[in-house]
Amino acid sequence: MRFAALLTTASFVGSAFAGTPAAAGASPRDGGQTAGDFFVRSLPGQPDGPFPKMHAGHIEVDSEHNGNLFFWHINNKHIAEKERTVIWLNGGPGCSSMDGALMEVGPYRITEDHKLVENKGSWHEFANLLFVDQPVGTGFSFVDGNAYLHELPEMADHFVRFLTKFFQIFPEYETDDIYISGESYAGQHIPYIAQAIIDRNALPSSKIKWNIKGLLIGNGWVDPLPQYESYATYAYKHDIAKKGSALGNKLDSLVTQCKTLIENDGVHVDVPECEKILQTILEDTKRTKDGKYVCWNMYDIRLEDTFPSCGMNWPPDLKQMIPYLRRKDVTSALNVSPDKKSGWTECAGSVSSSFRAKNSAPAITLLPKLLKNMPIILFSGDQDLICNHIGTEELIHNMEWSGGKGFETSPGVWAPRHDWVFEGEAAGIYQSARNLTYVLFYNASHMVPFDFPRRTRDMLDRFLGVDIGEIGGSPTDSRIGGEKVPVTSVGGTPNSTLHEQSEKEKLDKARWEAYYHSGWIALIFVATAAVIWGTVICCARKRRARAMKYGRLNGAGKRKGKERRMEEAEFDDNELEDLTVETPMFNRLRDAEMEEDRYSGGGGSSDEEGGSIPKYTEKGKSRGDT
Repeated sequence: MRFAALLTTASFVGSAFAGTPAAAGASPRDGGQTAGDFFVRSLPGQPDGPFPKMHAGHIEVDSEHNGNLFFWHINNKHIAEKERTVIWLNGGPGCSSMDGALMEVGPYRITEDHKLVENKGSWHEFANLLFVDQPVGTGFSFVDGNAYLHELPEMADHFVRFLTKFFQIFPEYETDDIYISGESYAGQHIPYIAQAIIDRNALPSSKIKWNIKGLLIGNGWVDPLPQYESYATYAYKHDIAKKGSALGNKLDSLVTQCKTLIENDGVHVDVPECEKILQTILEDTKRTKDGKYVCWNMYDIRLEDTFPSCGMNWPPDLKQMIPYLRRKDVTSALNVSPDKKSGWTECAGSVSSSFRAKNSAPAITLLPKLLKNMPIILFSGDQDLICNHIGTEELIHNMEWSGGKGFETSPGVWAPRHDWVFEGEAAGIYQSARNLTYVLFYNASHMVPFDFPRRTRDMLDRFLGVDIGEIGGSPTDSRIGGEKVPVTSVGGTPNSTLHEQSEKEKLDKARWEAYYHSGWIALIFVATAAVIWGTVICCARKRRARAMKYGRLNGAGKRKGKERRMEEAEFDDNELEDLTVETPMFNRLRDAEMEEDRYSGGGGSSDEEGGSIPKYTEKGKSRGDT
């Protein structure tokens, strides 16, 4: 979530959390790891009902410094017409993708009593999900000493190493269509990783080309200059400051200084002098409340937070997420290595302070080339200040790609903005041209999936091209630009023969994978046993055939005695016990249950019950701990 690089002054540095040592898991140094080493059998506090097939643990990417990236992989809930993997990355740099897993797009949210509840807008509905804590040192990832990364190409190289080893352990996913998604500073990570994958695919040694199909970047820090300039514009638009006022004049002066500095020194990923614009705005919102200083929440301007945090204590789910991820039974379930010496932290200050990307070109320089190869979505929540939608819109307006500039389709003609209506409520706007789509979410914060999980999954399903007619579900009422009928699916009840057949094929495939993942020794044992039993059966059948032939010749046509039936051998692998076919009917029934406040632990969300406006505490009113 955090864009920690902006908060460099002492007054804006978030505190680090001390933690207990992680529980023992499969050591990333052991080598020769199999999928079974990463299998997640259950999670503490999980709800009743089917449990998604999961794997988690560490993969080494830097043997010299014991650098390991932590991942959490979740299989798709329902098989679509093709296999897809969506990678999710949070920002920072140095902020854990467990934010995305447990507060945004993953299958569960954490309640105040530290239980898990279903996220009805989880992105694993029709795609496999892969969350990765990166760069090294982020979240559950680790590295020895101070061997943190400094530049974006280093990060991308580590990620390609990670994927290479991941696909060696899980080869069944290597031919999936791959989409990379994330938010905030991941707007730098995602384009660099995508380009690194393209470069890797071009190597003669790459026998299997990874099918990277598209990128999704939410509230992204992609182009620094328009984003820095947008702070003042956003402040004027939302009446934080007024043109000609003392604050307005100060902001205009800071913007001019920022532009001059960038013109003279070139564009860098972050410019400390330019960060003063945001800091000035937040300082101006400071006021006394209940005996303490509060300020606007830079991630959701409808809310307040204590000063100087100004949003670093948000979202409220962090209050239960931090202790949950530090529990020994949780780290053990997720196969967290004992080499991870400290407890989980949302954002690692040591990673952020090292990863300054001083010699890296901003990711905006990569987008035009990437857009020639794949579609990209840039989406924004309109209540976010720190990576606000005005900066993203200006980025698009200034960018030249595929023979045009911005969303201009021909001289003086611009791609239309289409209204988006979700379940009868105005949800935002869509605008597209030449492989780029921009989506603005109304009433949404810096973490759009936190506010609107089902709406963001609707966006994902459209982007992935999920064919609801092929799958057999019923579409959600989501319409763009006056669409007469819903065209995409975010749930529903599969009722087609084809869907049932696909589910059976997936289960059969999963059963075989379970055998495969258990290791070659178990496989050889089963194969040997099968050969022995097959030989016994063959011999028995031959003896019976000879006996029956002899009996018929002697007038005896009936078989005497009771023939033993050979039962299917049991395979002692817990993976098989968790392979349960689940249909979205389960979702639809639970969708009808009682309303839940989205700040009560994430069990519900603002788009769960008829698309109601997100709940929040108005400025000037008591809102408790944020």
